Amino acid sequence: MKVNETDTPLPLHRRARDFFANLGPGLITGAADDDPSGISTYSVTGASFGYAPLWTMVFSFPLMTAVQMMCARLGMVTGRGLAGVVRRRYPRWVLWGACAILVVANTVNIAADLAGMGESMQLVTKIPSLVWTPLFTVTIVSLLFWSSYRQIAKIFKWLTLVLFAYVIDAFLAHPDWGAVLRATFIPHVEWSAKYMAALVGILGTTISPYLFFWQAAQEVEEERALGRTKLIHRKGATDEELAHSRTDITTGMFFSNIVAYFIILTTAATLNVHGHTTVTTAKEAAEALRPLAGEGAYLLFTLGLVGAGMLGVPVLAGSSAYALGEAAGWRSSLNHKLLTAKKFYAVVGTSMTLGMTMNLFGFNAVAMLFWSAVLNGLLAPPLILLVLLLTNDRKVMGEHVNKPLLRVLGWITVVAMGFCAVAFIALWALGPV
Repeated sequence: MKVNETDTPLPLHRRARDFFANLGPGLITGAADDDPSGISTYSVTGASFGYAPLWTMVFSFPLMTAVQMMCARLGMVTGRGLAGVVRRRYPRWVLWGACAILVVANTVNIAADLAGMGESMQLVTKIPSLVWTPLFTVTIVSLLFWSSYRQIAKIFKWLTLVLFAYVIDAFLAHPDWGAVLRATFIPHVEWSAKYMAALVGILGTTISPYLFFWQAAQEVEEERALGRTKLIHRKGATDEELAHSRTDITTGMFFSNIVAYFIILTTAATLNVHGHTTVTTAKEAAEALRPLAGEGAYLLFTLGLVGAGMLGVPVLAGSSAYALGEAAGWRSSLNHKLLTAKKFYAVVGTSMTLGMTMNLFGFNAVAMLFWSAVLNGLLAPPLILLVLLLTNDRKVMGEHVNKPLLRVLGWITVVAMGFCAVAFIALWALGPV
């Protein structure tokens, strides 16, 4: 227990304040995980299948925590980001194949998130989403070019707290708590293309490829912030540092999953129960918040979605830039000035521009958000396998290779997500969603 100079235990509020003040990359990563794609996927799933998918949040929590913990340990022990380690350990086709998977998934996800943010603003302001989408793009790019992600996160992470409205709303909607508990602890699987698409989407938006690269890169950034600018100073990690990272990541992933759990629960209790099983617009998704906010439901939903997008989209663009920059050996950091890391920021700008451009094709925003999550779920297994192999390798991790529990959870994640992906593809081939 932490004590003050007189050995008197610190008051509870001081300990709580110190605990949250010491949280870092894990908490930010957890907040960024509930991006607009995630919010939409959980809303569509709750409306479509009711309480049935709630078990996935209990199932996925230890898995996502284990994967992010492996990524963090990789960055802390090697002093490099994920792509930087792959570059030195595997053939070029593995390196660039991993980067290609990431960039494709991220670009589609950026497009979907921008579309969701734009449609949500249109819901409240009546100004067309095609006006908002480029405005959000320019705003995010400008902030990343001339500010820093840390400063953005400090501002917009508070907007994501609006998502806790789903927790309150769930109780106001008076769900069938017996059914909720059964669905939470008794897995339910339907062998249909629609259900498997939802399952792959939930896993894909919860255990997303971009978070793997982001987590490792942010641990390196933390080291640089401590003045460890040279690789030799960053390599290695103490047991205390690894324990601190474990607490940080577990807290961040719990925050992410508790929000996701209540989004599914709320949409199940408000939309599905009343026969509204298909969500195709932001307005329909926002209706789940009506028991709490009444006519203000749309505003509450928009604030949460835009806040989540302002956190999540920079992470998507940033993780692509970190991956390509580390793979090519460029200077790669969101804390570098624009003129000192031109190629890195060129990737950020290009990713955002491509994402914005995709919105000109007139895709349905909610469908785009959902299917971007499914794409993440299909592409994640090979990247998780890569992370698992690297963190089990003594030549990479030395004495800090994965402990048995992390190893087991890692393999469960690879097998579970791989099985769901194959099952979805097979069922979809027999009868499209």
